[in-house]
Amino acid sequence: MHSDTRTEIFLHPGEWKFAGQDYIISTLLGSCVSIVMWHPHLRQGGMCHYLLAQRNESSDTLSGRYGDEAMLLLLRAALACGRPLKEFQVKLLGGATVLSHREGERSSNDVATRNIEMARQLARQLGLNVQAEDLGGTSPRMVVFDVQSGDVWVRLSQDGETQDSLSAKTRKKA
Repeated sequence: MHSDTRTEIFLHPGEWKFAGQDYIISTLLGSCVSIVMWHPHLRQGGMCHYLLAQRNESSDTLSGRYGDEAMLLLLRAALACGRPLKEFQVKLLGGATVLSHREGERSSNDVATRNIEMARQLARQLGLNVQAEDLGGTSPRMVVFDVQSGDVWVRLSQDGETQDSLSAKTRKKA
């Protein structure tokens, strides 16, 4: 067995990464949403982790905290590959109503719903090739994206689980 020289990156809320096949990108999502883009021939792709669908005030700089801006950041990197967007495979993940499920709070549900709607709207407007969705529900998700293969693995968490215990358990493929 050879040693794996691939780099693992964990995305925190508001972060994004576009990289080559030497990377494995993961994140933990509650009401946040991740958009994954992958090019099967180039073996390059990226993931964002946004908190809110869009910001209320204007800004001169893009932030990965907002769905529309995180998508723009990913798009710039994807287009820099020199291939048409329609060649990229896209997966939409997250948007769980974790707080409203546990505490009866409506605000979290609204955030999750708006985040999901933004991901779907952006995919439609851009004509993206959406291969899979794993959206909604009430459980946080641990997401692992293998840029080499394009596989995205999702593990729904239970109360009290941490990132480490999630990654050690079996996952379903998105």
